[in-house]
Amino acid sequence: MRPLVVKFGGSLLGCAPSLVRILAAAPRPILVVPGGGPFADVVRTLDPAPDAAHWMAIAAMEQVGLYLAALGLPGVEALRIPDAPSVLLPYRLLRDRDPLPHSWRVSSDTIAAWCAAELECDLLLAKSVDGIVVDGRLLETVTVPLETDTVDPCLVPFALAHGVSVRIVNARVSGRLGRALRNDPVPGTRIDPSLFVGRA
Repeated sequence: MRPLVVKFGGSLLGCAPSLVRILAAAPRPILVVPGGGPFADVVRTLDPAPDAAHWMAIAAMEQVGLYLAALGLPGVEALRIPDAPSVLLPYRLLRDRDPLPHSWRVSSDTIAAWCAAELECDLLLAKSVDGIVVDGRLLETVTVPLETDTVDPCLVPFALAHGVSVRIVNARVSGRLGRALRNDPVPGTRIDPSLFVGRA
C-alpha cells in the first residue's frame, strides 16, 4: 500500500493511547502530523501578534507530538516517510522551511496537507467529526474550494490546488481509523483534486 500522511487531530488526545496502538499497527508506511490540541487553544486565548501566534501554535503541535511519542510512536524531525509509523516533531522543520502564511486560517490541517504535498502522498485527517457538513448533510466528496469550520479555512483550497487527496474520518468511532488506514470504506468526506479544474 502507498505511504500516507495522517493528521492526528488535537481533539483526540483523550483517546490517544488506543489510537496510537492502531497507528503503530498500520499496514503501510505512515507519518503522523500532530494537531495542537489544548496547547493551541491557549495560544488562541492569549491572541498574540500573528507571527508569534504562528510559532506558538507550531510549538503546540510539537507538544502533542512529544506526547504521542511518549505513547510509543517514534518521533522524527525530518520530512520523510519513515520505515515504521512515526510522528513528526514539526517545529524545527517549519522554522527552517517556513512554507506557509502566518495566520489562523492556516494551521495544523493545512500544515499536514503541505507535508503530504511535499511527500507526494495522500492525507488522512483523523478528527472527532464525520466530515464536512453543509446544510445538515455530510458531503461525501468535495471538488471545489469551500470554507468550513470542520477544517482549516485554507485546507480545501490548498489540497485542491496542490493535488493532495484528503480523506476525513471520525477516529472516535470504533474501527473507523483502522479501516481507513487499510483503505476500506468508511463514512466521511473525501477532498478529490482530480476533478478540480482550477488545479495548476
